[in-house]
Amino acid sequence: MLKSKLHRVRVTHSELDYEGSCAIDENLLEAADIREYQQIDIYNVNNGERFTTYAIRATRNSGTISVNGAAARKAAPGDILIIATYAAYNELELEKFAPDLVYVDAMNRIVNHRHQIPIQAA
Repeated sequence: MLKSKLHRVRVTHSELDYEGSCAIDENLLEAADIREYQQIDIYNVNNGERFTTYAIRATRNSGTISVNGAAARKAAPGDILIIATYAAYNELELEKFAPDLVYVDAMNRIVNHRHQIPIQAA
């Protein structure tokens, strides 16, 4: 199940020579309930790249989204990303399940935090 999502964050840095990971503003980590060193999946809206890495903490209130190491070849500053985490739940846990969906502005500041994706009209 989708545990959490940072929707349309903007890449601020791409550091090829840094140890692999994705540095994420501490505010965003907390809002999306992403732990440091947790596996994350990244979907690049600009170029269609999809890849897996792990999260590390960036300075609080910095707006930082830094794609590091080999993954830096898959995202450039200014690219828009969706960062997702997934988890397995048993049937009892699913009764209370609601993902953390975090939406940001162009500076990676939180503008909305929901627990479901709105139904879209056909």
